[in-house]
Amino acid sequence: MGHQVRWAHRALQRELEERLRPFGISSGMWHFLRALWEEDGLSQRELSERVGTSEPTTVSALHAMEKRGLALRVPNSEDRRKSNIFLTRPAKELRDMLLREAREVNRAATAGIAAAEIESLKATLAKIRQNLAAANQTRRSGEPRLATKA
Repeated sequence: MGHQVRWAHRALQRELEERLRPFGISSGMWHFLRALWEEDGLSQRELSERVGTSEPTTVSALHAMEKRGLALRVPNSEDRRKSNIFLTRPAKELRDMLLREAREVNRAATAGIAAAEIESLKATLAKIRQNLAAANQTRRSGEPRLATKA
């Protein structure tokens, strides 16, 4: 199952990268843009958590976005050790065009698949994430694992 999910993800990612390339947007930038379109002004840590990346990965992506004129770091008014990340006007203007490209990738990926199957897949993937998060939490807490039959 993991193998099939990985290959499907890679195919989706490749198609999205092809569609974003003409706009000068990397797949790494894409995830940060999406998070900041939903809530601009997140701290670097909040952004890392929303996107699901480590802070060093976030720093690299933000440097690239700043270099492209897509994002600005603004010192946090309450805690000068922190900064908040804000999108620039050009980044905001890309929103509709890039989201349209992402929708096209989703349409291509789901062609010929019934809406009920897509909803079932989404629910199943959400349950898999929940199960794995619970397993991770159990492992980290040091609770004994349940014995399984061989």
